[in-house]
Amino acid sequence: MDARSTPESESVIAQSVLLVAVGVVVGASGTLVGAGGGFLLMPLLLLLYPGLSSELLTTISLAMVCGNAISGSIAYARMGRTDYKSGLIFAAAGVPGAVVGAIAIGYIPRRLFDGVFGVVLIAASIFLMLRPVLKTVNSDPPGSRTLRVITEADGTSHSYSYRVAVGVAMAMGIGFLSSLLGLGGGIIHVPAMVHFLNFPVHVATATSHLVLAIMTLAGTMVHVFTGAFAEGLDRIIPLTAGAIVGAQLGARLSRRVRGAWIIRCLAIALAMVGVRILILAFQ
Repeated sequence: MDARSTPESESVIAQSVLLVAVGVVVGASGTLVGAGGGFLLMPLLLLLYPGLSSELLTTISLAMVCGNAISGSIAYARMGRTDYKSGLIFAAAGVPGAVVGAIAIGYIPRRLFDGVFGVVLIAASIFLMLRPVLKTVNSDPPGSRTLRVITEADGTSHSYSYRVAVGVAMAMGIGFLSSLLGLGGGIIHVPAMVHFLNFPVHVATATSHLVLAIMTLAGTMVHVFTGAFAEGLDRIIPLTAGAIVGAQLGARLSRRVRGAWIIRCLAIALAMVGVRILILAFQ
């Protein structure tokens, strides 16, 4: 064996172990808040790999979010928290946008991407800070909203209603942004479902994971066909393996964390990474 190859092999192993660990942490955090972890992974990728294209970074992030979302969806399904009917409607509306976003990212320069990404994160953080989880008042006329009743495996029941047209419109835009920014969309979708569609936080996080699994799979398939997926495979495999494990941990932790704290933690994390990315973009 060539001795010169030993340090390189050790470096590859060390990087893989690090990526698995990152995947576990990101996967657990993402599942806890229903965001898939892309909002944490993308800033890390931007910091760790300044020389890679925005297309390759979003490919890596979307693939990991997809694995995380599938694993998290299975865990939440066991808990009985997922609103399948609403989730499938939102996913159907979001998939076309996810495909377009995955194609569009190939035409956006890295510096511009970093700036837009940072602004989106900070804006989302400010919104969440200014508007904690509130109980909305239903002022719509009778029959204009869809009533949903979800009963968890432990017997906890949730009753809420929302306007399907509003949910579909939001899902279309979120699908585009999710693939464009490599976020998966949950970071936007969960707050939107809570504030504008009246979803209970825990139902929103579980349902968002179902939507994420479908939309990110669509976006990832686009990158498979363009060749970007194969280029990032050495990073995708360890990250996704860790995220699958982390998703199961995050779903279990969600049993012990109140909905309001989930939203607050989400806002703080967004602000921190958003500021950091903007600083790097304008240096």
